[in-house]
Amino acid sequence: MKYCSENNFDILLTIDKNLMFQQNLDKYPVTIVVLNCFTSKIEDLVTFVPSFKSQAASLEKHRAYMIDK
Repeated sequence: MKYCSENNFDILLTIDKNLMFQQNLDKYPVTIVVLNCFTSKIEDLVTFVPSFKSQAASLEKHRAYMIDK
């Protein structure tokens, strides 16, 4: 997480469903987006892009979101 904030990332995309519970979100000025996917295969991850794009503008820093297809 420190790497993200030091390098001015706005959003961290992950499939790690536990990450949002393991980090102090107030500490880092980044948004965590968890793709609710069971695999890390690109074919599966790509299916989340439309949902992510439709929600991206409303995401807030210091918060975590779970994105479904």
